[in-house]
Amino acid sequence: MQTITDAKSLGSLIRKERKAQKLTQEQLAAVAGVGVRFVRELEAGKESCQIGRALQVAATLGLSISVDSRRESTS
Repeated sequence: MQTITDAKSLGSLIRKERKAQKLTQEQLAAVAGVGVRFVRELEAGKESCQIGRALQVAATLGLSISVDSRRESTS
């Protein structure tokens, strides 16, 4: 499991998985139902990318995203 701490690390993970699946940005955008520009900006770590669409792209690649509470992990 990889810890995502910012938009840049999420974008890097998305790019790595897309390339591992041998998809172009255009192909991923088409399958995920988003624009190519969005995929490019997401992979570049643009902080203003919409979280819903980012989750949609991650799910298309078969990535699951989970959130842990700091309160729960320190108990």
